[in-house]
Amino acid sequence: MQLYNTITRSKELFVPVTAGRVNMYVCGITAYDYCHIGHARSAVVFDVMVRYLRSQGLEVRFARNFTDVDDKIIKRAQQEQSTSEAVSEKYINAFYEDMDRLNILRADLEPKATEYIGEMVRLAKHLIDTGYAYATPSGDVYFRVRAFKPYGKLSGRNLEELQAGARVAPGEEKEDPLDFALWKSAKPGEPTWDSPWGPGRPGWHLECSAMSEDLLGLPLDIHGGGQDLIFPHHENEIAQTEAAAGKEFSNFWVHNGFVQIDSEKMSKSLGNFVTIRDIFGYCLPEVLRFFLVTAHYRSPLDYSTEALDEAEKGIKRIYSALAQMEEVLAGTKWAATPAPKELEDELSLLEAGFVQAMEDDLNTAAALGHLFGMVRLAGRIMEDKTLRKSQGGKAILERIKADVAGYAKILGVLDSNPATFLIDLRDSKARRKGIEAAAVEALLAARKDARANKDFAASDRIRDELAAMGVDVKDTPAGAVWDVA
Repeated sequence: MQLYNTITRSKELFVPVTAGRVNMYVCGITAYDYCHIGHARSAVVFDVMVRYLRSQGLEVRFARNFTDVDDKIIKRAQQEQSTSEAVSEKYINAFYEDMDRLNILRADLEPKATEYIGEMVRLAKHLIDTGYAYATPSGDVYFRVRAFKPYGKLSGRNLEELQAGARVAPGEEKEDPLDFALWKSAKPGEPTWDSPWGPGRPGWHLECSAMSEDLLGLPLDIHGGGQDLIFPHHENEIAQTEAAAGKEFSNFWVHNGFVQIDSEKMSKSLGNFVTIRDIFGYCLPEVLRFFLVTAHYRSPLDYSTEALDEAEKGIKRIYSALAQMEEVLAGTKWAATPAPKELEDELSLLEAGFVQAMEDDLNTAAALGHLFGMVRLAGRIMEDKTLRKSQGGKAILERIKADVAGYAKILGVLDSNPATFLIDLRDSKARRKGIEAAAVEALLAARKDARANKDFAASDRIRDELAAMGVDVKDTPAGAVWDVA
């Protein structure tokens, strides 16, 4: 497998430190608010990575942390007249609710920062003892950035560039504006823990270094997160970890691209901040997940309701094909006729293409293209009167159905019953357009009665009324079915 490594700025052959085993750490949320679509993208990207690595027979030990003490959490607690502990617990629970609906697998290890204060204190103390950090008279501890010569190797920034934009805030006792906090001295109303420098709390960067080394050991195989974490968070993690350990922190650094809202950067100040829960109010959770795998993980992803609508059409096309395949496979009498070899060869190429796409830096967009190719091949077989009744056609349809199930499991989609999902999707679209399913069903029942009574004028009027509502009606041997236009 080729994987893009941010630190080398190139795709490299992924070889685990220990054969057959992958230690992977991804920075989790700061638990002070509901998760937004950027969190959803990162969660889906690394969930797919874990699923794919495991599908290749690797034992993946996956850790994802929760930051449960931080300036933002403290501020939210003050606003809500609550405690940091209560705020972080509330939003960690909300995170699980959102991620469960997105079909995100739980990490093997899910540490909270406050569970590793002792490890963080020991790490900071070791950095002081070795000259990489210093304590101030007020009890803050800072890392000496200039003492770590490779600083900037992840982000590509140099010290002169950083120096130009660095400032020392009033009250700070830094030796150098570039230095960053490992430990913050206690302030009134904030949660604190004891340390050799007095009561205080850890800096944000320190927690991931302490937790990842304690839980997984060094070097990690993969350290991941969003592009926004490259600097300063991951850069600072590298500095403090490698200064203390004297070895590489992680062999691979993997970062997913930004999410833009209607081609603009998402931010609360621009008023375009979209939470996962906002999106669930618009579409089914599986549609959001499907949308998130339609682009390569390193590419920018432009979110809009129109993009969700396109994802909805795509996933509907696959589920509709799966439903049709189930119907054909269950209700056909098969003739002992082989399928043309070129169809088998075409499917083999599509299967190989899916794997090659995933092996090429987890290219889910290209992989989906091959999955759609399988669906089109199934459609051609089912439309061919001879092929759809042949043993060869049956064998290919069964193979496609199994392929789609296996590949979809890696992508974390298409695990619903096709008939049930299509109804749920129809009802979701109906709610969005203000169409009441009960009203539609009542009109369809009235139309059925009219047709039974041979009152075709009434039947046509009802059909026109449904069409005016935005409802398409299709008459089938099993009765009328409806969908949203």
